[in-house]
Amino acid sequence: MNNMELYEQFRSCPDEAKKVIQAGRLKGFTDINPMWRIKRLTEVFGPCGIGWWYKITDKQTDGTDAEIRAFVDIELYYKWNGEISQPVVGTGGASFLTEERSGAYMSDECYKMALTDAISVAAKALGIGADVYFEKDRDKYTPSEEATTPKKAAPAKVAPPQTKKTDEPILTCENCKNMIKPFIDSKGRTVTPTAIARKSMDKFGKVLCVDCAAEAANAS
Repeated sequence: MNNMELYEQFRSCPDEAKKVIQAGRLKGFTDINPMWRIKRLTEVFGPCGIGWWYKITDKQTDGTDAEIRAFVDIELYYKWNGEISQPVVGTGGASFLTEERSGAYMSDECYKMALTDAISVAAKALGIGADVYFEKDRDKYTPSEEATTPKKAAPAKVAPPQTKKTDEPILTCENCKNMIKPFIDSKGRTVTPTAIARKSMDKFGKVLCVDCAAEAANAS
C-alpha cells in the first residue's frame, strides 16, 4: 500500500481554483474554491453519498454581544479499495452576528459557510490542495508569496532638463542701438531691462540704456 497515493492525487491545485484574498484580516492568503474540493473528492471516490459523505456531529454558536460565530463539526467518510474509511474530522466556523460601522449584521448563511469550512478542513487532511498550504513550508496562517514578496519599485521619473523661461523682451537702446542689460542697484536688487526702458520712456520719451539715460539727464 502506498501511503502517499491519495495525497499525491490531491495535492495539486489548478490556478483557476485559487484566488488571492484582497481585503480583510486574511488579505494576501490564498483561497481555494470549495466546489473544486468537492469535484476532486467526487473524481477520486465517486458521487457524494456513495463514494464519500459526511455527518454533522455538532452545531453551536459562541461569542460576545458584538460578535457571534457559528461552528460546525463533521466527520467525513470515503470508500477506498472497497473499504469505508475511519471518520476524518473537520471543524469550520463563520460569522453569525458582526458589529459593523453601519450597525449589526446578521448572516442567515453562517451554518452553511461553517459547513463548507469544515469540509475544507477535513479535505485538507487527505492532502487536497496541499501545495497551496505547504508551498515553501507555509500553512493557512502564513501570507502567500504574492503578499510577502516586496514589489519592485518603479524607476523614478526624472524630469527633463528645463530651460529657464523669462518674460523679459529683448530691448535695444534707441541712441546707442545696444541691447539693454539688467543691472544690480545699490540695494542689491536686479533692475530689469523692461524697468529701465519704462523709466527712460517716462522721463525722456524714448527707450534708453542706463548709460544713455545718464547722458540725457546730464544734458538736460
